[in-house]
Amino acid sequence: MPMIETINLTKRYGDLVALDSLNLALEAGDCFGFIGPNGAGKTTTIKILATLLKPSSGQAMIDGLTVGYQNRLIRPLIGYVPDFMGAYEDMVVTEYLEFFAACYNIHGTQRKKVVGDVLDLTDLNYKATAEVNSLSRGMQQRLSIARVLLHDPKVLLMDEPASGLDPRARIEIRELLKELKRMGKTIIISSHILPELAELCNTVGIIERGKLLFSGSVDEALRRARVGQTVHVQVADRTMAAAQLLQKLPGIAKVTIMDDTSSRSDKASGDGKIIQLAFDPEAKGGAGVSDIPNVLVNNSFRLLSFSEESVNLETAFMRLTKGAVQ
Repeated sequence: MPMIETINLTKRYGDLVALDSLNLALEAGDCFGFIGPNGAGKTTTIKILATLLKPSSGQAMIDGLTVGYQNRLIRPLIGYVPDFMGAYEDMVVTEYLEFFAACYNIHGTQRKKVVGDVLDLTDLNYKATAEVNSLSRGMQQRLSIARVLLHDPKVLLMDEPASGLDPRARIEIRELLKELKRMGKTIIISSHILPELAELCNTVGIIERGKLLFSGSVDEALRRARVGQTVHVQVADRTMAAAQLLQKLPGIAKVTIMDDTSSRSDKASGDGKIIQLAFDPEAKGGAGVSDIPNVLVNNSFRLLSFSEESVNLETAFMRLTKGAVQ
């Protein structure tokens, strides 16, 4: 049984469909990166799973329990980290954590131990007596994570946990999330910082306008993005002739000649131009990437450089959404 599952999960606000028949299945221990532009439905999904919103139709389940019908049983299993935290004025860090520990019926010496443990885990011990409102944005995010760990939940729901953080704070949050992943927590993270998701997550989902366009492993997302890939070629001379030759090959969708803006030492050996080749993903039996150098050399062109455009999670996001650029 999946730890988190949604079946045709839909949320409407009048005529606006914020979430359109979302189907997800995450196993225990998965770290799931939820990717999409603003307004795509990420926060709506997370709030439904956190039992803060009711779906218009469909089902959401956590550990076999149905959201909307078994919320009292679900809430002890989850920890929800919103993009911004709130706190009472003049409350210090330990008071903040003890307050929420009491909400989870953690009392006496057990409460002190639990608060100390989460302060250790989030490296906030030295801020134990500091006022919450005096903490930096990064420390507040760490405190927000410490809060949701008090009752040792199985599932963590994190909405843009690195939003607005400086580079050092983002690294600290990333290392903390890695530790939580090692602890076996099932984690959903929505984020716009895609390289960090690729490093953290074993599975990702790409959502746009409420519809899930892709759900699977990071490797599968990158594999799909490589379909229709682009390569850059530089020859010693006769760039136009080389481009015309390559344009005739089956499977080549587009050939573009661009200025070479690199600082490579061999740049002076050529005519300062780069040939960009875009492959047709629909072509059957056309030329492959590995065929290009042989074609050029066999036609007496001297190859100076040959590189395939790198594919990362950002590339996959652009190619798998309607905002794709070719």
